[in-house]
Amino acid sequence: MQNVRRVITDYVYILAGSAIVAIAFNLFLLPNQIAPGGVSGISTIVFSLTGIEPAYIQWAFNIPLFIAGLMLLGGLSYGSKTLVGTLFLPLVVFLTRNWDVGFTDPLLGALFGGIGVGAGLGLAFRARASTGGTDLAAQILQKYTGLTSGFSVALIDGLVVISSAIVFGLELALYALISLFVTGKTIDLVQMGLGYAKIAYIISQDEEKVKQSIIRDIDRGVTKLSGQGGYTNEDRPVLMCVVNQNEVTRLKEVVRLADPNAFVIVSNATEVLGEGFKSPH
Repeated sequence: MQNVRRVITDYVYILAGSAIVAIAFNLFLLPNQIAPGGVSGISTIVFSLTGIEPAYIQWAFNIPLFIAGLMLLGGLSYGSKTLVGTLFLPLVVFLTRNWDVGFTDPLLGALFGGIGVGAGLGLAFRARASTGGTDLAAQILQKYTGLTSGFSVALIDGLVVISSAIVFGLELALYALISLFVTGKTIDLVQMGLGYAKIAYIISQDEEKVKQSIIRDIDRGVTKLSGQGGYTNEDRPVLMCVVNQNEVTRLKEVVRLADPNAFVIVSNATEVLGEGFKSPH
């Protein structure tokens, strides 16, 4: 039953994500001639030059790329969910092609288009799926050239942005770069959420007292790691503790009271799964 629920949730995510990407494209990116990479960016450029509906252009790119991915990559880990995104996104683009928010400000278009695309892609990625397009092209490029995945995606998106600079002018291409940046940040936000936890590493001469104080006063688990002093070469345990953002001040106070000479390092932990935090399921 749990597996069935997870499959249903995944398909809801991919359908909702594809719809959000498509609507953001029609409302904010296409009217402002912003082409921030990907097949949607290509369709914006081709539509401007030829008048062909962007949905048709996206299908014309997505379907062959999906087939090529199946043939050249030896099967896709995303499978049927990616196929759904590949077909459904252009369909929503076609169905919402006449939607209009009534403004043509390229900065607003870049910002809100980037937010919408990032939110939709984030949902799709949470379903362990993709909306197809240049993601598949990047995977193929990576396999046959040895380039990294990140560089392959950047290369393809970069070529689209350069093409948009030639067709629409440098100013709109710069707005496209803004949109790309906002998209990336929004994807991170959707996948990891707003609640950034903190991870603390504590080096103390009295680690047992510090450990018990944290467990007793903050009710957080503590992991003891093996460390070695760089100057003395003596074994020195390192305590690791993960807390919520609002518990950081309390943690530092507890450690200070237990050992005023303790050395504490606190950094961001963008996602924490497990007891006391988010469920891994």
